[in-house]
Amino acid sequence: MNIAILGYGSIAQSHIRAIAALRDASDTDLRVTAVMGRLADAAAAFAREIGAAKSTTNLDEVLNDTAIDAVIVCSPSEVHAAQTEQALRAGKHVLCEIPLALSLAETDQLIAAADAANRRLMVCHTQRFYPPLVEARRMIAAGELYPHAIVSRYMFGRRANVNWQGRQRSWTDNLLWHHGCHAVDAALWLLGADEVEVVAQIAPPSGALNIPMDLAVAMRTPQNQLATVAMSYNTLIPVHDYLVIGEETTVVYVDNELRGPAGVIVPAQARGGAADPIAQQDAEFFAAIREEREPAVSARAVRPAMAALQAAQDRR
Repeated sequence: MNIAILGYGSIAQSHIRAIAALRDASDTDLRVTAVMGRLADAAAAFAREIGAAKSTTNLDEVLNDTAIDAVIVCSPSEVHAAQTEQALRAGKHVLCEIPLALSLAETDQLIAAADAANRRLMVCHTQRFYPPLVEARRMIAAGELYPHAIVSRYMFGRRANVNWQGRQRSWTDNLLWHHGCHAVDAALWLLGADEVEVVAQIAPPSGALNIPMDLAVAMRTPQNQLATVAMSYNTLIPVHDYLVIGEETTVVYVDNELRGPAGVIVPAQARGGAADPIAQQDAEFFAAIREEREPAVSARAVRPAMAALQAAQDRR
């Protein structure tokens, strides 16, 4: 399977490591053959580093290559939807980094485009592959834990225009549609909720980035289960957790562990290799292509989160 990667930043490098781990484990058919990016020199350097034969700044050059089967979109958030749709219409399968789009309307357009092209479209909601959250979801789905409420905090410092590895960005992030996508989707996935009522408070643009730096989203399912997500790019103490308050017990995902009243249920695991969440996510995408089925985290599967984010933006 020949793969093109759009972008050469930190997350693109994570996908390259994931593909290498899958190839080392058993999936020897995977080949990254092309890199497309905004800057020619940077794209060429990344292509040399990973052994890709082609580098370009022209997306059409990648999509017109009939030897390329799939595209991984790792470019800035604001071009995800356009590049994904263009790739689908060119007959490529697409794995798109989060967020798939910056509106519900664009999301629906991409679902329709994937269906029309009969191509697989998967979104990188990687938290669905975190072992502690997978176990929490299993407990809920199995009826071992009926959740009354979920409370999530997803907060870290991003007062300067850098990514999680401290690299300077050429584009500005979006708290609601990027990291809000992670937290809202994970909460709704844990609940198994397809629709929710939404209220939100989003701070006005501020700081050096001139974007909303803090937000709160509250959701209610038809069963009157509550999910509350608080987010910030302002904090000097990073916090990332999901507290699931259930009838039978309470569990919390924190520090990469799942904990209950009696202690650790799923311990933190070292990242890397074929068992890494990004590798597991990418493996699901490649399996869906080979098996000609909808991937587990398809655009259709994450639509409830995109609808909630759209409601939060509209009702703030």
